[in-house]
Amino acid sequence: MLGWWRSRGNAARFDLFVRYTFYLSYVFLPPLLIIGFANEVSTAALIILVATVLAYVVLSFRLVHLGIEHHLGRGPFPRRLLTTYLIATCAILVTGQLTYPDPVQGKPDSPGDGITVIFLVIAVTTLSGVLRPRTLVLFALAGGAWMFLTAPPGNAFFMTLMLQFLVAAFRSTLWMLRIVWELDRSREVRANLAVAEERLRFARDLHDVVGRNLSAVALKADLAAQLARRDRSSAAINEMLEVRQIAQDSLDELRAVVSGYRTADLSAELAGARSLLASAGIDCRVIGDVTFEGEPAGALGWAVREGVTNVLRHSEARTCTITLRGKVLTMTNDGATSTTFRFGSGLTGLHERVAALGGSVTATSEAPNRFILTVELP
Repeated sequence: MLGWWRSRGNAARFDLFVRYTFYLSYVFLPPLLIIGFANEVSTAALIILVATVLAYVVLSFRLVHLGIEHHLGRGPFPRRLLTTYLIATCAILVTGQLTYPDPVQGKPDSPGDGITVIFLVIAVTTLSGVLRPRTLVLFALAGGAWMFLTAPPGNAFFMTLMLQFLVAAFRSTLWMLRIVWELDRSREVRANLAVAEERLRFARDLHDVVGRNLSAVALKADLAAQLARRDRSSAAINEMLEVRQIAQDSLDELRAVVSGYRTADLSAELAGARSLLASAGIDCRVIGDVTFEGEPAGALGWAVREGVTNVLRHSEARTCTITLRGKVLTMTNDGATSTTFRFGSGLTGLHERVAALGGSVTATSEAPNRFILTVELP
């Protein structure tokens, strides 16, 4: 039993508490009615009254359950059952007053008044989980008006106040229940968003790290193979040593990606772009200097890395120019193979990084073979 309770979240526990506040009314009120009428009605009438109470309680259980589910957005509005319930309530109140219109000797009220009180309390309790507040208040006022027609004024006035108190108590409890469930859902959504954001960061960083480094490894390995064919073993060895260094750097960067502390240094990325493009036989010029640090510099560093990766993998460029003016980075090359293109995962990830800082990424092609990547930060 304790394990079952502990396995439920706080919202589910509060939900059970609210529902049992309704259900306990159905457990304690009917016995009070039956005990009070035991000496005032005949045995046959008492049996009929007990059967009526039990049927009414079952109907109330079902209606309040469906009403709470609808209130929480989990089910449809129980229109047919509500109609049946209201008709049954009116029929019971009228029948009780017609059957027992006169006070019992020695008492100020009649058995019909007792039937009215108990069934009105159960009805208002049940309808608090079904009707809207305004409609519920009107129903409670109608119940009070019925009491003024059948019971002593003092009792009717007290009954009217009690019904309005029940309305306020149960509706406020349901309001709190809805808020608790909304807070629980918002925490779940926030947790899912955090997981999705971390997955997106990991996928984006992994693409940026692996994309360029594998391109560099492929380029260096091909260059080393060509040098070996030309019997330039010393130069081939140097290229393979650089491949080893790139692999080691890639491993460090992958560890940084996993730990969540991966950053890009703009100055280092510019220097790496020169070296890597030169190894591929691409003339690279860098115009401008780095005059700022922090997240903007890191974002532009990622832009340089992505731009170089695209030049190596998707172009036939012979020249590449990187221009840095303030927080505007422009990369141009003469290797565009088409005047149309689409954003791949790399440029999409770059756009997400830059957009988070309020910047923009544009990529255009110009005839005959010019490609321009522009990253602008505010």
